[in-house]
Amino acid sequence: MNIASYIDHTILKPATLRSDIEKLCSEALEYQFAAVCVPPNFVFLAKELTKDSDVKTATVIGFPFGYSTIQAKVEEVHQAIKDGADELDIVINISALFNDDFDYLSKEIIACLQPIRLNRRVVKVIIESGILSDDKIIACCDLYARHKVDFMKTSTGYAEKGASVEAVRLMRQNLPEDINIKASGGIRTFAFANELIAAGANRIGASASIAIVSQAT
Repeated sequence: MNIASYIDHTILKPATLRSDIEKLCSEALEYQFAAVCVPPNFVFLAKELTKDSDVKTATVIGFPFGYSTIQAKVEEVHQAIKDGADELDIVINISALFNDDFDYLSKEIIACLQPIRLNRRVVKVIIESGILSDDKIIACCDLYARHKVDFMKTSTGYAEKGASVEAVRLMRQNLPEDINIKASGGIRTFAFANELIAAGANRIGASASIAIVSQAT
């Protein structure tokens, strides 16, 4: 297994420097990671640094708490696409989920999907599985499967618990085969990444990407 091809090489810390992005993109090109995942203000730079390569540029929307308004998220989506993002990782409104407001969540993903589909980009919805009950995870699988998202993603990395094998397995059991799963949050070893892939993850979000690859050899 080529573990590098599963990895979104990620930096999303608030104090990210331009030099951090340059290093991230250089490493992604060297190791041929699937994508770099960068803060929205660095999308244009990351796209330039990885042009003429197979490395995709991903960014986050409504990050990390998900409670931005629908209109704000849509504007973020438009800007990210304009700047060159290939993949958009959208934090759902977790507050709406805890209030069982599935109508709101449906309106949110419909609004965000419109420009994404029009521009043929990839969408990943982040549900923050580490703080959700199994019933809530299954409800998310049902909702986002109906809207035919490309990926469901476990975590932002900012909650008290990140990715887990159990959550990935539960998601895989409750999603159609054509919807992928991205596991992220607290993935620092090849062994854990490999467990998540075995459980059904198609993509791994990590900042410890090089350590993971090094442990695979």
